[in-house]
Amino acid sequence: MAPTPPSAQLFTSKSPWRQPSWVQLCVVLLLCAALRPVSGSQFSHSDGQGESLPDGYTVPPHLLKPAEARNRSYIDEVLKLTSEPNKKVNKATLKRTLYQLKDIYHKNIQPLEEEYKFSSLGHPVITDGEIMAKPMVLLLGPWSTGKSTMINYLVGASESTKQLHTGAEPTTSDFTVVMEGDSVRSIEGIVLAADTSRPFAALEKFGQNFLEKFTGLELPLRLLEKVTLVDTPGIIENRKQQERGYPFNDVIQWFMDRSDLILCVFDPTKLDVGAELETLFHKMKGREHLIRLVLNKSDSIAMQELMRVYGALFWNLAPLINVTEPPRVYTGSFWSRPYKEDASVKLFMQEEISLLQDINDIIENRLHNKVANIRQHAIKVRIHTLIVDKYIEVFNIHKPSSYFKKQKDIMSDIIDNPDKYNIFRDILQEKNVSKYDLPDLSSYKEFFRLHPIEGFSPMSTLCSVFTGCPIEKLDHAISNDLPNLLTGIKYERKVVVSDPVEEVSRGGGSVKHAPLTLTCPSGTVATDGKTCEPEKVNKYRKSYQAKVLAENSAAEKAKNN
Repeated sequence: MAPTPPSAQLFTSKSPWRQPSWVQLCVVLLLCAALRPVSGSQFSHSDGQGESLPDGYTVPPHLLKPAEARNRSYIDEVLKLTSEPNKKVNKATLKRTLYQLKDIYHKNIQPLEEEYKFSSLGHPVITDGEIMAKPMVLLLGPWSTGKSTMINYLVGASESTKQLHTGAEPTTSDFTVVMEGDSVRSIEGIVLAADTSRPFAALEKFGQNFLEKFTGLELPLRLLEKVTLVDTPGIIENRKQQERGYPFNDVIQWFMDRSDLILCVFDPTKLDVGAELETLFHKMKGREHLIRLVLNKSDSIAMQELMRVYGALFWNLAPLINVTEPPRVYTGSFWSRPYKEDASVKLFMQEEISLLQDINDIIENRLHNKVANIRQHAIKVRIHTLIVDKYIEVFNIHKPSSYFKKQKDIMSDIIDNPDKYNIFRDILQEKNVSKYDLPDLSSYKEFFRLHPIEGFSPMSTLCSVFTGCPIEKLDHAISNDLPNLLTGIKYERKVVVSDPVEEVSRGGGSVKHAPLTLTCPSGTVATDGKTCEPEKVNKYRKSYQAKVLAENSAAEKAKNN
């Protein structure tokens, strides 16, 4: 930990200046006035001009002329914002796949989810807005580490009127969602939560106090066409959660559950890991693969000191992130201003590009991640359904033998002693159930306190001749429908059917056959009726080249005649 600066040591418990008196403050003011140069006058730095400065003083260069903004063209290149990638998901395919995903969820997953009260275990129903939403990047960290400035830099809003407010003091007290829009527009949290087409409807459960601290910012910027960024209030360790007026940790948990990437931003000059930050890291359990640690403002300290800070960050966070492979740590200076002198520019640029590639990965894998998350959710719903049905079966078996006992006593015994009735052992005997996917077994004690066993119907009673069994539909979605969506995602690619053909004279004029290129969604029929499978492309190429040669021959004959 960095030593306490002399200015801070004045007010430590061992210092006589801990509670300065009025006399001591007056003495300090008089000393400052006596040491201040009396010659010269103040200068105006609005345009770098004004009266002369006192002897021995010079105007700082950044006051005379603002530093030029850093060239960020490589950001657009890495994130593929300026040019179309060679391989991309067709927009029609993207829309079609998301609608198919919604249909699978509503027909095959949601019925059992609602029938057996799955949301009572802390798994809310997935809304249409969440399914259709863009990938989300969540920024967390202590106050004044540069989270808002980093967002401005990434989206290209630095040094403009359409940017998040930044400053050395804690400036972000709200949860701010930065998203795509046709124009610059600020949206209140109440409006965002009421809009069912957006993925924020579930936030109403955190109350009006939170919604007043929740805002949206729409910007017409290219990166936001592909990803949504979430800025969070800085963590101040000496502030109690109750002072915020809403359940801060629960709100963070909600955003983490829906984020594709979590950036924990730190300032190397003030590594402060306290109780609130520890709580947040504990909530990230199971999402360690989404976490990236960012040491921002790394050019503000020497390289040797940065290495010490790097090690200290791992030392402080290692007990909180209990994984074999720790999260990747990126060092850099994520804002538009030039790097400071003697900074390791090459290293910081490489680190920044690596972080940008992580962001680009979640953009390009949007559909795969979305389908995989829904499938994981479906697996949890299936296991929950099997567990509840097993409790119902055990209760119905023992209910007839309890003539002299109350049914509530039998029910309580089953709930409190599931091992006695081999409930979870029997669940593991079911097909495609892993012990590593079982939920916290103790949570079902509270679950059945809220929802008595006798209030549920066995799975077998939900089946019908015309609609089938819901559990079979859920199994089919997990094993067939959702995996088929992944394999059915089509990528556009350019297929060159022929090479350029030399100019051919025809009746005194000339024609030129350009190379024929097809834009083909793989495995589907192209607009001209020709498929893009390799063997079909080769066949079409030979046919096209034969046609060109025939035209060339005819043109030569016409010219000779």
